[in-house]
Amino acid sequence: MRYLYIKPSELKGKVIVPTSKSICHRAIICASLCDGISNIGNVDFSRDIEATCDAMENLGAEIQRGKNNLIVKGNSRIHVKNTSINCLQSGSTIRFLIPIAATIDEEIIFTGEGKLVKRPLDIYYDIFDSQKIYYKNFKGKLPLILKGKLKSGEYRVRGDVSSQFITGLLFALPRLNGDSTIYVTTPLESKPYVDITLDLLKKFGINVDEDGHGKYTVRGGQKYKSRDYYEVEGDFSQSAFWLIMGALGKGITCCGLKKDSLQGDKIVVDILRKMGVKIEWEKGGLVVSPARKIYSSTIDASQCPDLVPALAVLASVSCGTTEIKNAGRLRVKESDRLKAISMELNKIGGNVVEKEDGLIIAGREKLTGGEVNSWDDHRIAMALASVSSKCQNPMIIKGAECVKKSYPNFWKDFKNLGGNINERNMGK
Repeated sequence: MRYLYIKPSELKGKVIVPTSKSICHRAIICASLCDGISNIGNVDFSRDIEATCDAMENLGAEIQRGKNNLIVKGNSRIHVKNTSINCLQSGSTIRFLIPIAATIDEEIIFTGEGKLVKRPLDIYYDIFDSQKIYYKNFKGKLPLILKGKLKSGEYRVRGDVSSQFITGLLFALPRLNGDSTIYVTTPLESKPYVDITLDLLKKFGINVDEDGHGKYTVRGGQKYKSRDYYEVEGDFSQSAFWLIMGALGKGITCCGLKKDSLQGDKIVVDILRKMGVKIEWEKGGLVVSPARKIYSSTIDASQCPDLVPALAVLASVSCGTTEIKNAGRLRVKESDRLKAISMELNKIGGNVVEKEDGLIIAGREKLTGGEVNSWDDHRIAMALASVSSKCQNPMIIKGAECVKKSYPNFWKDFKNLGGNINERNMGK
C-alpha cells in the first residue's frame, strides 16, 4: 500500500491534460469493429484503456500499441479468442462490451476487479430475460457467463441508472440484421456521454437517428468504417483537478482541451466561474488564475457526476455553504463517492454533511490536513490532492497508486507543477 506525503504548496505552470478516457474507449471499440486499419492518436495508456484494448483483442481485433497511439486492425466478424475477458475495474469496458459480445452466439465470461464485481448490470439482465438469452452470474456479481444472440427490435431502457447501457446497445445494434429502436423510459442522466457515442459512431460510418425525446432509431446491417487517423482530445473531467489547484495556487494552464468539445464535463468551466474562479481560453490552452475568493454554489450533478469529488474539495474551502444535488449514482462508482469524499474531507477539518443523493458543504478558510484514504478510487485521491495547498499540515494519502486507473502520470505532473511529495510503501 502506497502512502503519499504532500507538504502544502501552491502549484503553478502548464500541464498537458490526459486524453479523454470516455472518447478513447469509444474510438477503440469502433475501430475494432471495422474491416480495416485505423490509427488512433493522442492515447494515454491507463488501466481502463488497457482493459478495453485487451477485451477487443480478445474479440478478434489486432491492436499495436505505440508510444501514444494505437494502430487497430479491426474485424467485423468478431469471435471469442479467449473465453474470459477481464475488465479490471472499468465500468465502461464491461457495459460497452456485453451487448457487443451478445451479437455472436458464443460463450464468454466477463470478470472484473474491485468494486466492478458488484456494479449493477440489471438493465442487461432484463433484456436477456426478455430475449431468452442465457446468462449466469453469482448472486448478482461477476463473473458473468453469457451465451446467446441479441435480437433486433424494440428496447425500453431506463436512463437514470447509467448512460453506459445505452451506449453499449448503440455499439451493438447496427451489427444486427434488423432495425432496432431504443426508447429511454426515464430522464436521461449524463446525456452528453451518449452524444459523444453518437459522434464517434458517425465518424466511423454508423448512423443513428435521434428524435431529441429519448428515442434512438438504429438501422441494422450497417458496417463500421475505418479511419486513417483519429485524434483523441483532452479530458475535461481530469482538467478539473488542475483548474482547482490553479485557482487555489498560483495559476495553471491546461493544454490539449477543445473549446467546442461535446464532453459534458466541460461544464466545469462554467461552474468554477460561478464560484469566482477566473478562467480564460487563450492560445496556449485553458488558463486559470489564482482566485482571491471562492464562493459557494448550488451544483446539479445529474449531467456531470465525475466532477463531484473535485467540486466538493473546492467547496470545502469556499465562503458559504455549497449544495451538490442529484448525485445519487455516485454511490455505485469505484467507491461510494458521496460517502468517501465526505468522510475524508471531514477527517482533515472539512464540514460536509452527506445526504442520500448529494452533499451539503460549509466552507472553511483552511483545512487541518492529516491522513486520508483514497478508497482505491482514482477520483477521490486526485480530488484530495487538489486541496492539499489549503491544509495547515501535510496531507497523507493512503492508496495513492489508484490513480493508475485513469491517470498514471498524475503524481509526476503534480510534482512538475511544484507539488512537494514523498512516498512510502507500507506493504499490503
